[in-house]
Amino acid sequence: MSRTRSAKQSPSRWQRVGRQLLGVRLLDLLMVGAAVVVVAALLAGQVEHRLPPKASAPRRLLETRLLETHPRKTVHRPSAPRLLSSTQTSRRAAQHPRVIQLCQYGEPVHGGQGGVMFGVDSRTPTDGLEATWRDWQPIPWQMFSQGEYVGPERMAHVPEYRLRVDDLLEFVYRITRNESAQPYELNVGDRIRIETIADKSLDRELVIQPDGTITLQLLGQVHAARRTVKELTADLERQFQRFFKVPSVTVTPISVNTKLNDLRAVVDNRYGRGGQGRQAKVTPEGTVQLPAVGSVFVQGLSIEELNREIDERYRAVVDGIEVTPVLVQRAPRYVYVLGEVAQPGRYTLEAPTTAMQAIALAGGWNNGGNLRQVVIFRRTADWRLMATKLDLYGALLGARPSPADEIWLRDSDLVIVPKSPILLIDDFIELVFTRGAYGAVPFQGISLNFTKASTL
Repeated sequence: MSRTRSAKQSPSRWQRVGRQLLGVRLLDLLMVGAAVVVVAALLAGQVEHRLPPKASAPRRLLETRLLETHPRKTVHRPSAPRLLSSTQTSRRAAQHPRVIQLCQYGEPVHGGQGGVMFGVDSRTPTDGLEATWRDWQPIPWQMFSQGEYVGPERMAHVPEYRLRVDDLLEFVYRITRNESAQPYELNVGDRIRIETIADKSLDRELVIQPDGTITLQLLGQVHAARRTVKELTADLERQFQRFFKVPSVTVTPISVNTKLNDLRAVVDNRYGRGGQGRQAKVTPEGTVQLPAVGSVFVQGLSIEELNREIDERYRAVVDGIEVTPVLVQRAPRYVYVLGEVAQPGRYTLEAPTTAMQAIALAGGWNNGGNLRQVVIFRRTADWRLMATKLDLYGALLGARPSPADEIWLRDSDLVIVPKSPILLIDDFIELVFTRGAYGAVPFQGISLNFTKASTL
């Protein structure tokens, strides 16, 4: 009887396993399940690292022909310099009087044909498909033996730059001093000398007043602005004939181009930066303010179009001036990187930038970032919102040598690296159980002992 009772009281092996499983927390089960999902995905071939294929017979033949046409350059390491006596030095100078031995580090590789290596070129014809590592072939790699750290000249960033808000411009003013085809018209502020042989007491220098007139004895006020010297002389002779039979009036310009001199004084920087110029930033409404012509709309214009517009406006105000606009500083361009990256934030676009380069600016992606669904938000010229998704997973892991999803970014683009499903599950568990259920009901003081429970 004692043996029977002890056998009934001791639990079996399966009962002990069942009790242990019941003692496992729900969080541990979910984490174990997530790990199983990851392992299953890796085993299913989600991550594919393809190495270059082994060299076949045709490829070995191609490599042989390539080496025949482009022999590898033998590098001779220089030995220690040997000191020459003065006699040997003068003898060598006499033998080679004009030969200068140049450094050879900057010469082109293979006679200027460029260094050739094996790799993948995005221009490789693949019947409209994306090039892969299987398209392994000789490609031109570098032009100079020391490399090209300065980079090639490449193509222009844009065919024609158009001005935009916050662009900083400098307008350089130049006095043309060209002969005018039209007679000069007197302006307010010009200084002239009036002379007549009839009465020397009437001779005097006068300044054209703001109302455009000058004051003379016997005649009083006479309008002189917007008149040529010839027209003013004829008018004065006609009026002086009331007092003299032969007045013989002479009008001599002393100081002219008052408008031009006033404009020159405004833009004079000879005691500052130097030259004659004025800087102006494109306002949010797309205009710049210039002396004598006021507000000019420039947004969307090229530099050449702006030059013609400014010259036409100044030609209508004053002659003898030429204005050249110069783009001093472009408006800042930014790209925004958010999500699972090391340093999310705003970054300046200082050069053409791609999606992967933007992720690199943000310090790379975090472990658990969903690189298969990188989201790009973009605003059009009319502020309309567009969005697309990119698959950069294979490219960032080196599995895709020519990814079609590696697109160029532009100003105000928003790059979002979302969380992977595993991170979303982890966040759900953190919010619902760790901060939710366990935060509302304190389980720290409660412990469950299944060893003393009744048998199953």
